[in-house]
Amino acid sequence: MIFGCGYIGRAVALAALAEGMHVTALTRNAEKAGSLRAEGVHEVVLGDLASTNWHAQIAGRADYVLNCVSSGGGGIEGYRHSYQNGMANLLAWLRSQGGVGAVIYTSSTSVFPQDGGVHVDENAPTGGDERAETLLAAENLLLTATYAAETRVVLRLAGIYGPGRHHLMEQVRTGAAAGRGEAHLNLVYRDDIVAAVRAVWNVAPGAHVFNVADDGAATKAAMVAWLAARLGLPTPTFTGAPAGGRRTVTPDRIILNTKLKAVTGWRPSCPSFRDGYEKILSL
Repeated sequence: MIFGCGYIGRAVALAALAEGMHVTALTRNAEKAGSLRAEGVHEVVLGDLASTNWHAQIAGRADYVLNCVSSGGGGIEGYRHSYQNGMANLLAWLRSQGGVGAVIYTSSTSVFPQDGGVHVDENAPTGGDERAETLLAAENLLLTATYAAETRVVLRLAGIYGPGRHHLMEQVRTGAAAGRGEAHLNLVYRDDIVAAVRAVWNVAPGAHVFNVADDGAATKAAMVAWLAARLGLPTPTFTGAPAGGRRTVTPDRIILNTKLKAVTGWRPSCPSFRDGYEKILSL
């Protein structure tokens, strides 16, 4: 069962179908619902995770549940609605169903406040602004919900990129890159997130938190210089301002993926931004 079938949820759904799994999906977007049905998803329910209108439409015990909803806009209230309220509602439904085998939640490395180029693992301090606190509240709801599933996993995703989602490349094409060139930019390719979800489905019972990032941790200056050369364009200047839609400049830190590798054997197929962008450019 996949709650939130956007960029990542759809990719997980298609991968699960390819493995012969039965997939049920919840989305609040009617157009996406139609596309999912056309792509072979067995059951597609139109609804908002934070509401109860879908409870009676999805029945039966699942082996795996993935919560990968997005905020859908609306500022901090949109965050609370989608993430915190959505998780609380999902857990209430799971309690009524008697629980499931495993629940995975895609959170974000934005819960970490660190700057200054430090290395960040899962034990690093978290918190800071309201958005980070909202994500952490949703994480905690799941991690402590022993009735919901034997296995409860939070995946903290680095910056997501992949086919159709390559904001940095578009910045290079405009000649103006957001943020600071000297800051490290942590990324993870879409298909490697799908592989991480698959890798944690069968981890040991209990509550787990994993960072999901590639091995690259290059500076943004190195990335845009490579992309500019690859595209035959001048190296862009840096604005020092946040990327569109963000309130602050992304902090400079290196997100470590060591724990996910050690526990599950997961390895990114795109260990650096070069590997991922070469894939994108070859499409």
